[in-house]
Amino acid sequence: MNLELNGKRAFVCGSTQGIGRAAALELALLGADVTLIARDTTRLQQTVSELATSPGQHHDFIAVDFSEPEEVNRRVLEYVKTTTVHILVNNTGGPPAGALVNARPEEFLNAFRSHLINNQHLVQAVMPGMKEAQWGRIINIISTSVKAPLKNMGVSNTIRGAVANWAKTLSLELAPFNITVNNVLPGSTMTGRLESLMQGKAEKSGKTYEQVKRETANEVPAGRIGEAHEVAAAIAFLASPAASYITGINIPVDGGRTSSL
Repeated sequence: MNLELNGKRAFVCGSTQGIGRAAALELALLGADVTLIARDTTRLQQTVSELATSPGQHHDFIAVDFSEPEEVNRRVLEYVKTTTVHILVNNTGGPPAGALVNARPEEFLNAFRSHLINNQHLVQAVMPGMKEAQWGRIINIISTSVKAPLKNMGVSNTIRGAVANWAKTLSLELAPFNITVNNVLPGSTMTGRLESLMQGKAEKSGKTYEQVKRETANEVPAGRIGEAHEVAAAIAFLASPAASYITGINIPVDGGRTSSL
């Protein structure tokens, strides 16, 4: 199986922590030159220093805040003037928890900008280079809510669904250029976001954090919460030459928790 990514440039968003960071580490191990994208320069520098580097391999970063889509667009367009991006991993933090009926309109707008608009800017920026190379991988980190809405995640469920349909449409348009578009759907994964959600649930329910953590793990057929590197492995496979005939799909990485097919 050919998993080598030597000579390929990968853009990884939200790459200083959690699943984004794990994906960057994995792609670098496969030989890709990795460009990290996040807002914290200190964390970006630290993460770059942790990426595997072989002779000829070069990593860098772009420090930009995804709450400012126009600035993201400007910085990436400037970057691709001199560099072809072959792999794009769209990933950013999800909207706050909360019931859909209580959500304010601006919460939807903010989430839409941070997720779908940024994704669109990034795809439009890197697509010409992918088409010229006749090789591309676009991988979107979304959520299992695409298949089954999650309780108390109203805005997130809504926006994630929009991103999934955006990606499916994109996969149909880009397949003739040997560019694949796929979605990875993490289930309960031990990241800062999940820790924050479990802490919030503990405070509201009067339970301890450890009780909520055990309950979360018990909801998973595998009997445990996943790790970021397990999601990253799926991302890396979809980015590889081995996944050349896989496009337009949703891949849950959730220990079997999602009840739908």
